[in-house]
Amino acid sequence: MKKVVLSLILLGMFSWTIYDFFTSTSDESKHQSLEEDTEKAEIKEGREEDGRVEDAGENTIGLEIGQLAPDFVLTTLSGDEVSLSDYRGQPLMLNFWATWCPPCRAEMPDMEKFYQNTDVEILAINLTDTEADINEVQEFVDKYDLTFPILLDEAIEVAMIYAIQPIPTSFMIDSEGIIRFKTSGPLTYEQMMQVLEEID
Repeated sequence: MKKVVLSLILLGMFSWTIYDFFTSTSDESKHQSLEEDTEKAEIKEGREEDGRVEDAGENTIGLEIGQLAPDFVLTTLSGDEVSLSDYRGQPLMLNFWATWCPPCRAEMPDMEKFYQNTDVEILAINLTDTEADINEVQEFVDKYDLTFPILLDEAIEVAMIYAIQPIPTSFMIDSEGIIRFKTSGPLTYEQMMQVLEEID
């Protein structure tokens, strides 16, 4: 009987030793993994504070500041087909608007002044599907003497890609195609100039 009890005690101690070994190894692995994750997060946070984008050699395509603006192809009011990537190499203002939008009408003269006084290209993307008639777009351009390209988003596809809700919405994109500023609502000429100074 004593041998049986002694055997059970020894078996219990042996089982506990094995259990304790594997549990501590697992906890150590979890702890090490947690430390590695924390270190990676701290490195990423540090890079974001420096204004750098965390990536693997190429910028991530997206709509946030520091991301590569999604490319697209649209037809201009004058009938030319253009893509966003055609303008790589120069700073760009991307503006989403419609003729029936009062803030858009208020913003357009300042956009034209900004276009004339800087080297920033402007692509004004009209939400054409929301217009009563495409002729209204041309009449609007003539009325405000707009000289920058007017792009027609006839199926609202690009507006959907850029998750446009209120209009006007504007993005400032640098010469490498990276979003440096975005806002909803009209901008004044002074605000446009201020943004340009900050992102230069």
